[in-house]
Amino acid sequence: MSDTDRTYDLVVWGATGVAGRLVAEYLTEQYTSEDLSLALGGRDETRLRGLEAALVARCSGWAELPIVIGDATDPESLRAIAEDTRVVCTTVGPYTRYGTPLVEACISAGTDYCDLTGEVNWIREMIDRYHDDAVDAGARIVHSCGFDSIPADLATLLVQSFAIEEFGTPCELVRIYLEDGRGGVSGGTMSSVVEVFRAASTDPVARQTLRNPYSLAPAGERDGVDPGAQSLPRKDPLRGEWTAPSPMAVVNERVIRRSNALLDYPWGREFECREVVPVGSGPIGMVGASAVSAGLWLATGVLAVGPMREALRRFAFPDPGEGPTSAEIENGYFTIRVLGRGTVTDGPFVVASRISADCDPGYGATAKMLGEAAMCLVNEEIDSPLEGGILTPAAALGDPPADGLRRAGLVVEVGEWDPDRTSRLQTARER
Repeated sequence: MSDTDRTYDLVVWGATGVAGRLVAEYLTEQYTSEDLSLALGGRDETRLRGLEAALVARCSGWAELPIVIGDATDPESLRAIAEDTRVVCTTVGPYTRYGTPLVEACISAGTDYCDLTGEVNWIREMIDRYHDDAVDAGARIVHSCGFDSIPADLATLLVQSFAIEEFGTPCELVRIYLEDGRGGVSGGTMSSVVEVFRAASTDPVARQTLRNPYSLAPAGERDGVDPGAQSLPRKDPLRGEWTAPSPMAVVNERVIRRSNALLDYPWGREFECREVVPVGSGPIGMVGASAVSAGLWLATGVLAVGPMREALRRFAFPDPGEGPTSAEIENGYFTIRVLGRGTVTDGPFVVASRISADCDPGYGATAKMLGEAAMCLVNEEIDSPLEGGILTPAAALGDPPADGLRRAGLVVEVGEWDPDRTSRLQTARER
């Protein structure tokens, strides 16, 4: 089926959930019906009609928003939706439980797809089961298009592209720093966390996926020189301050390594990346890094124990459908900085990029990231040689999402690193 035969450019699947509603709000505020043929998808027609009415009332660029009805557990309804749209943007998780039938439907229909998953065990399953089929179908299945993992993946791509353009060689070492942030969590996010730990407790492949730094690389290429995520306090080689492990490293580092592999190793096969949380210098920094590390180890240990994990799910975590308030989303923020070190005949060089936002990273900013990833697919604003497969944001889209994120109010910069004048980075694509 050709794209011209499709009724819609884009379906937001799970539009009445916490994340789905934010994506729908963002798209209808940022674009109009002249820019985009948009439909809202889900299983509850009454709630979808209510969302449609609210969005049309608040956004003058939309007279109506069609709705499509289906069920995440009903392959036939998902196939019909996939066949009627060019791109499906889904927020329905946990993806380990609900995501596979929609991926199958999109590949069968040759429909592009993007999601928010950080469930590395499920991404590995999709790679092993469907990558070749997606390549053959010309379907771009783009995982991890939210806070996991667009800031880390895109910022690394920007650093490497700048290094190659300015110095003629990529960085052999990249550090991703979760410098600052504040945000809330929803029941859906915590359900996804629980699913990852539950899978690791019962599935040997899931356990191996979490242990192997290269577990998302193509089959036959799942080893290398990179030792993987930092697990203890460590003094950083580029910034000279103490750092602690990042809770997002388990996802982001593997996604970045897969980007390098899918693009045929433009950053080299000995490329190393590490995501950390910078804490500070001197004894205070060491104590802070130790405290963060201990807290992360404790949380991981608790979630690894089945009865304790289930008790947290039932009594401590938000219920599915619950999430941060509008005020909490508006008052959130984050800064991700990436430093890359390379070497030329004159000596080493360091390139820096920064992605930051003045809104909740997991919801307000994530809605913009996912929405802009979807729009890149809709508009074919893509700088990548890949036309299908189970892909990462950087490998599927290249750097065009940077422009959309800047229009949405995020800061996206890249340039040579000057620790005394960090604000003088170039804006992305001003090179």
